[in-house]
Amino acid sequence: MEPTLIARKKYLNDALRFRDTDMVKVVTGVRRCGKSSLLQLVRKQIEAEGVSGRGFIDVNLERRGLGIRTDDDLYAYLVAHMSDSGRTYVFLDEVQRISGWHDVVNSIRVEYDCDIYVTGSNAYLLSGQIATYLSGRYVEIAMLPLSFAEYALFCGLDFGANGSAALLGDGSVVTFDDIFRKYMEFGGMPAIASLNVNQAMHAQYMEGVYSTVVVRDVLNRERNGRWKVADADLLRLTCEYLADTVGRQSSVTKMAGALIAGGRKTTATAVSAYIQALEDAFIVYSCRRYDIHGRALLKTMPKYYLVDTGMRQYLSGYRSSDVGFVFENAVYLQLLYEGWAVHVGKLYRSEVDFVAVKDGRTVYIQVTDEMFDEQTRLRELRPLRDIGDNFEKIVVVRQGDPAGTDDGIQIVRAKDFFLKAAW
Repeated sequence: MEPTLIARKKYLNDALRFRDTDMVKVVTGVRRCGKSSLLQLVRKQIEAEGVSGRGFIDVNLERRGLGIRTDDDLYAYLVAHMSDSGRTYVFLDEVQRISGWHDVVNSIRVEYDCDIYVTGSNAYLLSGQIATYLSGRYVEIAMLPLSFAEYALFCGLDFGANGSAALLGDGSVVTFDDIFRKYMEFGGMPAIASLNVNQAMHAQYMEGVYSTVVVRDVLNRERNGRWKVADADLLRLTCEYLADTVGRQSSVTKMAGALIAGGRKTTATAVSAYIQALEDAFIVYSCRRYDIHGRALLKTMPKYYLVDTGMRQYLSGYRSSDVGFVFENAVYLQLLYEGWAVHVGKLYRSEVDFVAVKDGRTVYIQVTDEMFDEQTRLRELRPLRDIGDNFEKIVVVRQGDPAGTDDGIQIVRAKDFFLKAAW
């Protein structure tokens, strides 16, 4: 299935914000999250202006037919296709395939009248010396799979002002709860954002995504000095372990011990390298703990979340028993999508699911799958009540209709959190 070319306005605006500037626009994100489609949308918008003399260069560096193997090949190709009568818009897809790509990009940036957009599926392309080399000359647009609101758009649904229900094409009604459950199970990969997708179709597609990431973005890349990530089986086991323990504090030593107990020979150092490789490929995100009392980030016991709830469900065998952790993963991704810096909050012996910071605003967030009884309500509110400062405090609830405030703590329904940003 080919992705539907539907405008994702947030990322399109992000990409165009620095249009026609000296900045290289670098779009990063996991495979098949929509980076190539974003470049197409940027090009279409610029082309629609109909300005004479403009040139456009599109290069997908994973296509062998272009004959581009080296940085010299890439430079020669770009120079040969530059417009001689106006600005050239350059779109380079999967640029990490070419060693030395940053030299090429920097050279044409300086030598020609051009506006440059590149994509990459591995954070390694902006690490170390490369980031230093391009320092001040690029802006990163970190792309995620579809948010729930985008997923609804791709499925042709409009939840309207209330957000509780939407009409299908045949006039039948679907509820937010029904569609959100589907979103949590199958995630937000654009190419399969459809109400007709079933588990078998989803598993087949996600296996292709995972295999592509492993082969092209992870295996045989140097990590952590002498460590090479070259064992596909150990990588899969590490990824499955992280998927199984989404939203739970863990340590590399504990992970290694669990893998060893399962019969796999490994070490904590090796597992650490494999986790870093998964983070670099945007499959896994680590969420560090923040000491609320001491106002400091902690180095140990982070939580891990998957880039897509559908990826998490696929790796965990589509279990329905731990839906609360899948919901927490979805909330985490929504916060990232909206541009929040997110940490796990630690306060003495208690924990707050997330401390989110953006534009000088700090919000403490608890996440719960349901709040039907008073005992659950007290349990979720207690960590927030224990915090002595005056920053905002909210609880995000998936099931039930408990919206309101309690002792200054705002209780937000999932439909409002994911559709309205009412909080």
